[in-house]
Amino acid sequence: QVQLVESGGDLVQPGGSLKLSCVASGNMFSSLVMKWYRQAPGKERELVARIGTFGVTNYADFTEGRFTISRDSAKSTAYLQMNDLRPEDTAVYYCSAHRNGLAKTYWGQGTQVTVSS
Repeated sequence: QVQLVESGGDLVQPGGSLKLSCVASGNMFSSLVMKWYRQAPGKERELVARIGTFGVTNYADFTEGRFTISRDSAKSTAYLQMNDLRPEDTAVYYCSAHRNGLAKTYWGQGTQVTVSS
């Protein structure tokens, strides 16, 4: 019903920046709560950031002001701007979405972010 496609992952040096994109199919974008998760090898998946249908945002403590989640209704796209990247930010980053007030969750395929010198 909803398909999510992430892009923007790359290899960057510590201190660098990346902007991830997540394009949502269909015409329900305005009703979707969008989230970014990440999962490093051997670790649990963890929530990075959330943006609600009215643009209210929430961030994990570890982002420490370095990350910004946003959404563009005209492009049906959610973004994650990541600045001052650290090696510990290395992970597969996943886009997630669910209808506001509903439990069913949709997932993208993931995009690899590697922070290394």
